Amino acid sequence: MTTSSESNPAAPRTTRRIVLATVVILAVLIAAFFVFASMYTDFLWYDQLNFAQVLTTRWIATAVMFAIGFLGMAVPMFIAIQLAYRLRPVYVRLSSQLDRYQEVVEPLRRLAMWGMPVFFGLFSGFAAAGQWETVWQWANGVATGQKDAQFGLDTGFYLFALPFYQALLGFVSAVLILCLIVSAVVLYLYGSVRIGQGELRISKAARVQLAVIAGLYLLVQAVSLWMDRFKTLTSPEDRITGPAFTGVTAVIPGLSILAIIAALVAVLFFITAVIGHWRFPLAATALLIVAALVVGVGYPWAVNTFQVKPNQNQLQAQYYERNIKATKAAYGLDSVQTTPFKAQTTAAAGQLRSDADTTASIRIMDPNVIPPTFQQLEQYRSYYKFPENLDVDRYTINGKTQDAVVAVREIDTSRIGSQTWNNDTLVYTHGYGLVAAAGNQRTDDGEPVFLERGIPTSGALTDSQKYEPRVYFGESSPAYSIVGAPKGTAPTEIDYPRGKDASESQTKTTFTGDGGPRIGNFFTKLLYALKFQSEQILFSDGVNADSQILYDRDPATRVAKAAPYLTLDGDPYPSIVDGRIVWIVDGYTTSSSYPYSSSVNLPKAISDSVNTAPGFVTDDINYIRNSVKATVDAYDGKVTLYAWDPTDPVLKTWQKIYPSTLKPISDMSAQLMSHVRYPTDLFKVQRAMLGTYHVNDAASFARQDNQWETPNDPQSDTSNPKLQPPYYLTMKMPGQTASQFSMYTTFIPASQGSTSRNVLMGYLSVDADAGSTAGKKSASYGKLRMLEIDADTTVPGPGQVQNTFNSDTTVGQQLNLLKQGQSEVIHGNLLTLPVGGGFLYVQPVFVQASSGTQLPRLQKILVAFGDKIAFADTLTQALDQLFGGDSGATGGDGNLTPTPNPTPSPGTGGTTTPSGNTAAIQAALQDAKAAMLARDAALKAGDLSAFAVQDKALTDAVNRLIQLEGSSSTTTK
Repeated sequence: MTTSSESNPAAPRTTRRIVLATVVILAVLIAAFFVFASMYTDFLWYDQLNFAQVLTTRWIATAVMFAIGFLGMAVPMFIAIQLAYRLRPVYVRLSSQLDRYQEVVEPLRRLAMWGMPVFFGLFSGFAAAGQWETVWQWANGVATGQKDAQFGLDTGFYLFALPFYQALLGFVSAVLILCLIVSAVVLYLYGSVRIGQGELRISKAARVQLAVIAGLYLLVQAVSLWMDRFKTLTSPEDRITGPAFTGVTAVIPGLSILAIIAALVAVLFFITAVIGHWRFPLAATALLIVAALVVGVGYPWAVNTFQVKPNQNQLQAQYYERNIKATKAAYGLDSVQTTPFKAQTTAAAGQLRSDADTTASIRIMDPNVIPPTFQQLEQYRSYYKFPENLDVDRYTINGKTQDAVVAVREIDTSRIGSQTWNNDTLVYTHGYGLVAAAGNQRTDDGEPVFLERGIPTSGALTDSQKYEPRVYFGESSPAYSIVGAPKGTAPTEIDYPRGKDASESQTKTTFTGDGGPRIGNFFTKLLYALKFQSEQILFSDGVNADSQILYDRDPATRVAKAAPYLTLDGDPYPSIVDGRIVWIVDGYTTSSSYPYSSSVNLPKAISDSVNTAPGFVTDDINYIRNSVKATVDAYDGKVTLYAWDPTDPVLKTWQKIYPSTLKPISDMSAQLMSHVRYPTDLFKVQRAMLGTYHVNDAASFARQDNQWETPNDPQSDTSNPKLQPPYYLTMKMPGQTASQFSMYTTFIPASQGSTSRNVLMGYLSVDADAGSTAGKKSASYGKLRMLEIDADTTVPGPGQVQNTFNSDTTVGQQLNLLKQGQSEVIHGNLLTLPVGGGFLYVQPVFVQASSGTQLPRLQKILVAFGDKIAFADTLTQALDQLFGGDSGATGGDGNLTPTPNPTPSPGTGGTTTPSGNTAAIQAALQDAKAAMLARDAALKAGDLSAFAVQDKALTDAVNRLIQLEGSSSTTTK
């Protein structure tokens, strides 16, 4: 007797097939669900931010381009294969070798006929999907109103249309060449094309198919050669971008000739498809190859060798002029105000009197040195942190602009004592407050003079009743946090600690904004549990019906996702605007297709001793505009994009692609406008180009005898030198009537081989203050001012000055005294200022412990003018030493006592000290001083309760002083 399986041997195989099919289907469904989870959570994020249109536009465009790419490759290839097979000769004697090939191929023929088009179609579809931005820019491109110098076409053609045409021609060429190859293989395999006994035989059907495809391919190449004429305007030649004499007189005409020849050869192939006779198109193809060598290579070489090189400057002059003009327009350098400057190098008494405003605003607090000071004085708990490099901003206090060094106190969950998912995600969710210190002031012990500080935060920059200090979105925020709870539920999020021990008393809060997708139901919790690979999201009782999940919290990340067409500045900075902490992010529109403009490697241009950008060597641009200013609310993460340069054609094009995502400048509040500044990375790119393009005439450009470069930072490692970064300062350039918040950089002669001269050749500044009028930029904002230093005057550059400081024996002895014990000396940023008719160098000197708790304190100031230097405790003393005992101006640190260090009362715009010498005023001053000292002592001891008591006493004393103020008063910044 046999079993059923023995009687039906096919049953096990059927079972295995069913199991295998079930496993495959389940695997596909699981993979599809993961893909769906990723896409749907992306949609939830964009939708909550009100930028869902950005995501759906990208999805639709990608899908459309994938379909076009897939069908554009698969359909022609399928037709070519089918025609080659169906029009094969029925009765033909094949070789034994071809018979064997057919025997091998025949079982797979149907799969191959369908599989090959699908296979290549998928690759083509993915490639086309990656080009959707190129296609959409072509479809939405706008005219710029500027014509190129060679063909007289609008530059918008090169920015938007030419890249599309090149991509389209490349795609069609790939389709045709693949169709030609597969057609030839199939035709040969099935006998339409036979090779034997020294003879090539092609059937009529095969002849028509091959000739037509070859003719179409050559026709496309003819169009491509014609379009290559325009491509020369963005290709390098000689020392410029764009066609010079050889390109205009040889390369462009040669490409025109080759395009015409290629079109004629294509016509011969079409004729062959009708009448036969391959010799004519084949001979013409050989002629095309020879012409390409002669016209495309030989003739340009001859013109360049025998005509251009012996007469280079004369023949290339007009093309150098084209390049200079286009490059300056592309980088916004066409309105640089250049002033010849004969610098003084001798110091005399009273020489700085007319520059008193500038010297009073000199920033002596280096934002790259004092972060440990912020950390030690304002961290409060180990789970808070400050960035390694602080930011520079300015605030109006009591009617005067005050440069400030600022940073946000962010949460650092890696330093929580008990690192659990609950603590990391539900409890420690946010940072607290912005800390600001005067850039030009210090206390007697060398610490910063804080304008805004503390927990709870208070100071001259905020009104405690209107200020929202919580930072849920920052540069160091956790990967994700879950916040929110029903009304009446006890808060669980740590807001800020109170008392010496964080476990003693903690203020807690509940997030009440709209900062992330809501995950109150099981389905969304499941999706986010998959996204973050965290089952706790699904099962935690802390995730409730009102919960929101906050992620992608870095300001730059949020702006990049909301506006993917922008290149973002590497230095987002926080500001207090209308009672909220907001991150301000600069966005650039860029292109590498601006005609006749020279390119620059963007990562290399913006890298310096402060910022090291990733080295993507292919990331070259030749056009840039600061077209967008973006803000990110630190509390709820709201992203707002402002069209800062609405005339930019690239931005106009993207606005058509992503309509309704940008707001006009008129929507900016006055406070926000007052904190907008000229962006750092744009200035770095402009200075990189000005090293060569500060000249205006072709003769100077051709000689290349006046090229400049940015000096290396004197404080960078000599074995791996980095460029000196530009700096923000409030100063008055020669010729200006008032001080401006500006950014500056210096230039020295470009290195010639291994030699270089570290002397000043140029000084560039830009008016960086956008103003304080809502909806309107300052008229001078973005004005580039270049001081071109007279060649007959030798002004030492930063490297020379730093060497003088380091080698001076008197300075060295005093520095050795500072290094005694367990101390180390840190040299701050070396600032260069055009004051006193020359250039003043200022360098703060900090001292900190060499190990253990490190708290850099400003102890000395180094200054230099010409070949003289001075070294003193304060900037005022150093300037007086340098300029004959009385410079005529004071440094911002003046003869400060710790009095400015108290936090000014909120909302007053500053702390005012009444004039007069009455007993009441003196008593109030003594009370303020005593309260300040007691408050600082409590702060250093970590006793926040005592700190709050003394802070209130200090505020009361300050308010008494304000009430006692007489008819005249002096403002302490």
